[in-house]
Amino acid sequence: MAKNTSIDLRNLVFYQMFIRQFSLTHDFKGAIKKLDQIKSLHADIIQLLPIHPIGKLNRKGTMGSPYSISNYYEINPDLGTIRDFQNFLNEAHKRNMKVIIDIVFNHTSHDAVYSKTHPDWYYHKTDGSFTNRVGDWWDITDFKFEDNVPLENELINVLRYWTGFGVDGFRCDVAPLLPLSFWKRARQELTALNPNLIYVSESVHLSFIKYLRDLGYEASSDSEIYRVFDICYDYDIVDDFYQYFRGKGSLQKWVDDLMRQESTYPKNYVKLRFIENHDMERLAKFLTTDAQLRNANALIFLLKGCPFIYNGQECGLKEKPDLFEIDEIDWKDYNKAGIVDIIKQMGNLRKKLGFVNWVMNVRTLSPDVIEIKYEKEGMTVFGIINLGAKPQLVDIQFAGLNYLSQQKIEKGLHEVTEPIVLVI
Repeated sequence: MAKNTSIDLRNLVFYQMFIRQFSLTHDFKGAIKKLDQIKSLHADIIQLLPIHPIGKLNRKGTMGSPYSISNYYEINPDLGTIRDFQNFLNEAHKRNMKVIIDIVFNHTSHDAVYSKTHPDWYYHKTDGSFTNRVGDWWDITDFKFEDNVPLENELINVLRYWTGFGVDGFRCDVAPLLPLSFWKRARQELTALNPNLIYVSESVHLSFIKYLRDLGYEASSDSEIYRVFDICYDYDIVDDFYQYFRGKGSLQKWVDDLMRQESTYPKNYVKLRFIENHDMERLAKFLTTDAQLRNANALIFLLKGCPFIYNGQECGLKEKPDLFEIDEIDWKDYNKAGIVDIIKQMGNLRKKLGFVNWVMNVRTLSPDVIEIKYEKEGMTVFGIINLGAKPQLVDIQFAGLNYLSQQKIEKGLHEVTEPIVLVI
């Protein structure tokens, strides 16, 4: 991990925004109108999906994927103008929220500017046409980084440009697929411009790392990525989390994963803790009760790391927004099942105590219930979370006032449905 990464980053709350789908106007102007709403969720950082023009050649769908970029220096005109983005940035900063933009340096669209000016920077098929290395990403073509200093120089110039513009950091798409040496060099050079930039790696699933390595490509593990980046996605364990909700795995397996992170990664490691994002199915799709929604949203605020909210999560939506079409979020169910109330309560508690930097231990109390415990200098924070669809009878070994419901909890057997958080 970057040795100077502060563990205080764990106290930050992320809000991921897909501008196209976020408001009825599908643009920065519409998003600005909801910034106060986002701030009320204790959000510290707005993480934007890519905001650049989308390629037309081999485009997926009508609007195209925001990850098929044609020009890194421009703003997608569907979202507004460069001035509109500056206004969005300024308005977020007025509310003490940082803005991180999504940087996609593994690939571009087939008709990107560089495909014309520097076609030698890309992978090619034997017939000379552009190609990508893996997957069904047929709307993009991959950069070839091997011994390509001019490419690295240009991409660092892109980062310099947006740093100068005033963004607060970068979410780096599939960062493990690029040389770690490039990311290290980029961070070193950008530090001279802004030493406070935040670097988030979209680390990838363990199975994907092995798949790429088996094909002979470079793919960094989270442990390697942490040498440069401040924050990593939780993809090393999220599969086990979702397998539990699909009925194909145990909650204990995921708890074991959590505790293994404590000894595997550097002491100052920071993870994004999410239950959904733009690449994943909405968790609500797998849940059957409102209590599960409340418990799952409380959970991400109890885990060591940064809670991550994906726009629309506040509504308990079951379908994720389409990546290739206009599919705006329906906000009519805002605060469904009291999700927003839970987020606000948990966000307030985290800001007040900063407990995620304390000693953490996690265990299961039943096949569906976990206990998360933080301890420091005579203080303890307990979280009891039932992720199952039915009430669970568990033995609680402590007493106190439930911070969320304000009900007194005694030691002994309790039927647990709603989240319980005690501060002792």
